[in-house]
Amino acid sequence: MTLPTTLEECKHWDERDPFAQTRAQFKLNPQLIYLDGNSLGALTHASVERTRAMIEDEWGHDLIRSWNTHGWFDMPQRLGAKIAPLIGAAADEVLVADSTSVNIFKIASAALMQRGTRHRILTELGNFPSDNYVLQGLAQLSGNAIEVLAVPRSEIAARIDASTFLVALTDVHYKTAELHDMRELTQQAHSQGAKILWDLSHSVGARQLHLNSIKADFAVGCTYKYLNGGPGSPAFLYVRRDLQTSHCPGLTAWMGHEAPFEFTEDYQPAPGMARFRGGTPSMLSFAALDGALDLWDDIDLREVRSKCENLSELFIARTANLTGNGLSLASPRESWKRGSHVALRHPQGYELMQALIARGVIGDFRAPDIIRFAITPLYLRYADIWKAADILGEALAHLSPTEHVARNPVT
Repeated sequence: MTLPTTLEECKHWDERDPFAQTRAQFKLNPQLIYLDGNSLGALTHASVERTRAMIEDEWGHDLIRSWNTHGWFDMPQRLGAKIAPLIGAAADEVLVADSTSVNIFKIASAALMQRGTRHRILTELGNFPSDNYVLQGLAQLSGNAIEVLAVPRSEIAARIDASTFLVALTDVHYKTAELHDMRELTQQAHSQGAKILWDLSHSVGARQLHLNSIKADFAVGCTYKYLNGGPGSPAFLYVRRDLQTSHCPGLTAWMGHEAPFEFTEDYQPAPGMARFRGGTPSMLSFAALDGALDLWDDIDLREVRSKCENLSELFIARTANLTGNGLSLASPRESWKRGSHVALRHPQGYELMQALIARGVIGDFRAPDIIRFAITPLYLRYADIWKAADILGEALAHLSPTEHVARNPVT
């Protein structure tokens, strides 16, 4: 792979970048190099305008009538249809609602009720903790009729068996960015009569996904990372069309009722994906996400992935000579095994990241020793990567081996 070898070459690459104009659609601080889009994506101008319009023109003018006159009630399905092409799904298979954790519970509980005599959910040891916490809570709620088994990544395929009713995995590992082979593991689950649930939080908007092609059963994901929906923006869930009638979430609520405004005493599930709705949507968050998703109408995910690989390779190459300072690569070296962030290890990872942030390079830290740098091709430039590597070297050179910084609540 040919990469720029000087800062001036990086600037020339940026001039030819297919996303050079896309960057202008984001509200960015020119004094910062933002490498934390895998935790919170940057704000789009369209999100600002869409939220303003909902507050002033819709809520401010039409008040409660907006649920009908401005289509607020159907927004979960409409936004789901916008996300569907980004994950390789049909429009009627995706719904925007609630949070990723709540959606995992909805789907896992639906699978539990269809499990027959099977009793095990299989997941990865070291998976994103919140996902596993939800599954553990479901096991407790079942009176321990089911169990959650977390195994090392290398053992997952072999441990799927006739006792497994659900395999729950994250496509891109939240720390290392290592990718699973989604097609292979989905096929392995199906060969043993199990269903599979994919968490796409660290991959949607960063690479091509093919849920229909691989015949995935279920998926969830957040929208505040690479989709730039804003802090706490609603999550999405996918249920393959042929499973929608037979599966109903264990968390049933009025917006998922077939006729919510009839106010009947007993729950009757709505048809299709609507049954996976929960309570009243947070409409201002929906508005911000709506604006952000408009950006994707003209985006080719193949170009997103290509630039991601180029930027990642440039960052890894530029930081390779810093490994003598206690720094090491935690992500896979091969680009095809890696998602859209680069993880490095350092024994003083938190202190190092704080030193970078003080110098205008924003990434994040994951205990005990990982610092992460998100590669967000829609607004990140080659020159940004070049400069960030220089600043990392400077921060390392000035880091005292005895330095200790009190940690913030959010790292």
